[in-house]
Amino acid sequence: MWLSQGEERGIQTRPEVSEMPLPQKKRWESMAKGLVLGALFTSFLLLLYSYAVPPLHTGLASTTPEGAAPCSPALSEPEAPTPANGSAGGCQPRRDIVFMKTHKTASSTLLNILFRFGQKHGLKFAFPNGRNDFDYPAFFARSLVQDYRPGACFNIICNHMRFHYDEVRGLVPPNATFITVLRDPARLFESSFHYFGSVVPFTWKLSGRDKLAKFLQDPDRYYDPHGYNAHYLHNLLFFDLGYDSDLDPGSPQVQEHILEVERRFHLVLLQEYFDESLVLLKDLLCWELEDVLYFKLNARRASAVPRLSGELYRRATAWNVLDARLYRHFNASFWRKVEAFGRERMAHEVAALRRANERMRRICIDGGHAVDATAIQDSAMQPWQPLGTKSILGYNLKKSIGRRHAQLCRRMLTPEIQYLMDLGVNLWVTKLWKLIRDFLQW
Repeated sequence: MWLSQGEERGIQTRPEVSEMPLPQKKRWESMAKGLVLGALFTSFLLLLYSYAVPPLHTGLASTTPEGAAPCSPALSEPEAPTPANGSAGGCQPRRDIVFMKTHKTASSTLLNILFRFGQKHGLKFAFPNGRNDFDYPAFFARSLVQDYRPGACFNIICNHMRFHYDEVRGLVPPNATFITVLRDPARLFESSFHYFGSVVPFTWKLSGRDKLAKFLQDPDRYYDPHGYNAHYLHNLLFFDLGYDSDLDPGSPQVQEHILEVERRFHLVLLQEYFDESLVLLKDLLCWELEDVLYFKLNARRASAVPRLSGELYRRATAWNVLDARLYRHFNASFWRKVEAFGRERMAHEVAALRRANERMRRICIDGGHAVDATAIQDSAMQPWQPLGTKSILGYNLKKSIGRRHAQLCRRMLTPEIQYLMDLGVNLWVTKLWKLIRDFLQW
């Protein structure tokens, strides 16, 4: 529409008004709305997380209702395995197993082995309810088991927990086999720092590209024992096993706890000698070779694995001195078991296990090796990733696998979360958290 000269002059002589241009005003309004919605959404997430993640309990008080009948009598220690429980002695396979799943110790790979064995034999698992762990870092309680009823008895317990022996003992038969796995504490600390560091608030104030090295220069300066998720970065093995990870290294309780672990667990595996550990486990449980075949699950890509230098390795070991003492003790006992098993026999069985694993790799895995998360084609094979990065490798299943191996291949390659869902576990909290992470691209 054209304006007359008078109208144009009127516009030209009109005094300026200091109003914000409309597009800029709308932009500021949108930003304000976004901030308000963001604050509300953050509040919702904090409320949800406070419900889903319980506070850290420092005591061992049971949360199972009083009077709840245990599955088996409250023994002070587990029964010892029968002496003739070797695979060559005509023994019966053991089916009642407690696996104390420690963090960052190849425990997800061992979990897959237990899932497959239990599923193959129709065994009864004690699963968590709503999540893939038993309300960790709170202490385990029988009441946390999905569909728990007083007196209920289970064959296998294997999800992440903070160990509470009496509570676990009450869920399995008296002759259940207790196992766990340890790892060199310096290497474990490095892996834990990478995987969990972003959810440990006291690490946020660390400057520089190498936050791990910065922390190890003076850990007491940064570490807050009462900080949120602090347990991930100090004596994590001791913590997972139910002990005080900030215990004075000079306290006699340290050695008492280590000896208690030795009494309670029939076998302590070592991550660094995983194949040898599986051979000992196979012999202890009287299983077949196929039962302990595995692919390495939940592993980081090479670029995300900065090896600790000599000095940093020493610092990491000193910082995790309780775990170091625990590891040294069971490293020694592990090799005593190997000697008792027989070095030559061990070498023969490890070779057989590796040949069988290699054969399954050629049959099952597309490309023959693990790939980055972005290269995984099937979402059912996508492993859970740490916040802010996709550093955990996964696999692509071959498109054409014979009927004889198709089911075994898929089960061997299925990550923990998806396998739990396949087994019918209620994971509503974990699923919701995944939806939120995907929405926010965390």
